Amino acid sequence: MRAPARRRSSGMTLIELMIGVAILGVVVMIALPNFRQMLRNYEVRAAAESVANGLHRARTEAIAKNTDVFFQLGAGTAWTVDFVNKPVVTDPPLDSRASNEGSPNASLTALATDLVTPATRITFNNLGQVIANVPAAPTLAQVNVTGTEATQTLRVTIGAGGNARVCDPSLPAGNVRAC
Repeated sequence: MRAPARRRSSGMTLIELMIGVAILGVVVMIALPNFRQMLRNYEVRAAAESVANGLHRARTEAIAKNTDVFFQLGAGTAWTVDFVNKPVVTDPPLDSRASNEGSPNASLTALATDLVTPATRITFNNLGQVIANVPAAPTLAQVNVTGTEATQTLRVTIGAGGNARVCDPSLPAGNVRAC
């Protein structure tokens, strides 16, 4: 009587598994800096889109409520949208964003219409047009968004009619996303 033949296992040996883990480790070490940079660029994009959305919200609320509404930049990437003349002073703002929401490594540089003077506020009338701020302050016209370890810089521009647009100042003039 013959003993049954041993079948060889179809699994992996410990050496094969260790080689696979080592290769995976090398790939992760190569990709990690690029992944970190991608996340920082995403934070810049999120901050720029947030500012543009806040500006759009302020303009839309001014038209919908038939009254003057302002957009105010705060510390970091924070902003607030509210009525110029609030019906009830203790009411919360129409909309706001805290500086720790999604973009902790992004920073904003806001400029007035002369593109030199710092500005943090813009006011829209009931037609969605930009009007003088109350109290008197330089009118916001452009916001530059940068980030630590990010390679991308974005700009939010506000047109004469009040429309906000996110653009990339590093792109050539013919590109639709260029400033």
